[in-house]
Formats: sequence, C-alpha cells, structure tokens
Amino acid sequence: MATSVTQLRIDEDLKNQATAIFEELGLDLPTAVRMFLKRTVQQNGIPFSMTLPKKDYPADRAVRAMEQLSAEAEKNGTSGMTLEEINAEIAAARTERPTKRGHTA
Repeated sequence: MATSVTQLRIDEDLKNQATAIFEELGLDLPTAVRMFLKRTVQQNGIPFSMTLPKKDYPADRAVRAMEQLSAEAEKNGTSGMTLEEINAEIAAARTERPTKRGHTA
C-alpha cells in the first residue's frame, strides 16, 4: 500500500495536549490521526457525535412539561378524561378540602 505525507497546521498547545493524552494511551500522534481517518472511513462520516448543545427555549420547556404531564396522566390512568370530567374532579376535591378557617368550601 502506497503512503503519502500529509501536513496540517494546528495550534501548538492543542497538539501538545493531544499528544500527551495519546502517549498516556500508548499511541503517538500519527497513529492517533490514522485511527481517526480509518474510523471515519468505516463510519462513512465523523466517528463521533457532532451536535450543538440545545438551547433551553421557553417553548422547549413547555413541551417537556406537557410531555411529563401526559406521561403522569397515562401512568395514573387519567389520560382519557374529558375536560368535563377533569372539572368535576377538581370541583369535588375543592368541596372536600377544608378552607383556611377550618370550614369546607
């Protein structure tokens, strides 16, 4: 198999840090780069996840909250209740609980 020399420019501090890690793993820098390239070919793409961190938008939080509530309703067996049934449950709970003065509502 023919080989070729590949040159690349890289920040010296980054190179030194990576080299130190590879050495602890028993590798030298050229071997680590060859491993990366071989794995890239095997995976037919970058061999690790390349996603940006998801920003926490208010709408995302609302969707997660609704998903959580839906899962809880499913677990409690209340996911199929109609709005009228839900309102009736709330009204019944309010009439059963004592008010601040010790009286029922």
